[in-house]
Amino acid sequence: MIPAAATLVWSATTQRAMPRLKPGALAILGVAAGLLLGHVALAAPKRALVVERAVLVMRHGIRAPLDGEVPPNTRTGAPWPRWPVAESRITAHGVRALERVAAYDRRLLAAHGLLTAKGCPGAGVRIRSNTSDRTIASGRAYADGFAPGCTLDVEHQPLGTVDPTFEPLRARATAFDPAAAIVSINRDTGGMAALARRHRAALTRLDQVLGCSPTPRGCLSADTPAVTASADGHDLVLAGPIRAASGIAQVLLLQEVEGLPRTSVGWGRVDPATLKQFGALHAALFAVFTRPPYMAAHQTAVLGRDVLASLSAGGPRLTVLMGHDTNVTALAAALRLDLTAPGYATNDVPPGGALLFERLRDVPTGARFVRASYRTQSPATLRALGRSASVVALEIPKCAGPLCSAATFERLLASRLAPLQPAVRPLKQSR
Repeated sequence: MIPAAATLVWSATTQRAMPRLKPGALAILGVAAGLLLGHVALAAPKRALVVERAVLVMRHGIRAPLDGEVPPNTRTGAPWPRWPVAESRITAHGVRALERVAAYDRRLLAAHGLLTAKGCPGAGVRIRSNTSDRTIASGRAYADGFAPGCTLDVEHQPLGTVDPTFEPLRARATAFDPAAAIVSINRDTGGMAALARRHRAALTRLDQVLGCSPTPRGCLSADTPAVTASADGHDLVLAGPIRAASGIAQVLLLQEVEGLPRTSVGWGRVDPATLKQFGALHAALFAVFTRPPYMAAHQTAVLGRDVLASLSAGGPRLTVLMGHDTNVTALAAALRLDLTAPGYATNDVPPGGALLFERLRDVPTGARFVRASYRTQSPATLRALGRSASVVALEIPKCAGPLCSAATFERLLASRLAPLQPAVRPLKQSR
């Protein structure tokens, strides 16, 4: 805005109209300029940040369908395609994809100054997996891709045992109350019937892809939508169209990223947009089991404490926790984050997808911060065994922008974790 005491003159230097100011106006602008320069001088100095530690909470790699993932009463117009490995096992394609995303992570963290780009990191990297065959194999593939030829250890409890970090409900790590859980779920979703109604278009499209002969019941299970306590009272049981469709949607995505022939991916009836639409059906499972506040608190009770310990303890520079999509979505929910990535529905975590937390130190002040991001590979990249990835910066609510003070991050996450039963011991936390 031009002051009232000014007239316009033409500047030969700038080739545009410039105000000619009277003496009083010059004085006013001089004071304003002084105030502006003073404001700049008082502004916070530029930070010089170094990454001290990082934690990846990751989903395992591409696998064959699980037993029961497609409900046994699902009808189809043609047989399901065969897989090259037994149910739930990581495929050779999945191993190669993990090796390549691990190499990407190595380059990314090297660019951030945490590790060198090549060579064996020694004690600087800790990889810990859950106890299933698919998570152990995924941890091994990731280690081999992250540091080729270095034979990094992959820690895990004995195969088939229950690790409370990754499966806290099965491990009875908390005083889980299914009645309180169901109240939280229904409050968050509006109830199972409402959840199914919101996904009606995708459910109808899935019926078409399954291609069974038209019947009044359709191709999917006609069970009544409901969530109830498990027989032992330490978990939940979901029934209805979301339960039936979520697993089928995941199997169709796995066909795509495994690189099965196009005629075998949804019997040739799906495209990337359809798979993304079906991904919302798979994510709806997490709307029940991990995202409501009560569920997030219990599902992350041990995992969240392990993350905090790994960020603050004076141990490995990088900790990789190789688990499941439930672990990633529960931790995101505890931090009140939605996860979006190219090619996927919101909160549908793909194979190899990961939450990355980095602890940074400001060199001039010593202040510490946590930076969160979501790293994935698109369906096309996974299918083609590409080497690129997407890293989406995450802003944690109640933090001041993308950098969250370490104290605030610890307070927020710790306050949202359910208390542990006395017998459960998370990682020791130190400063």
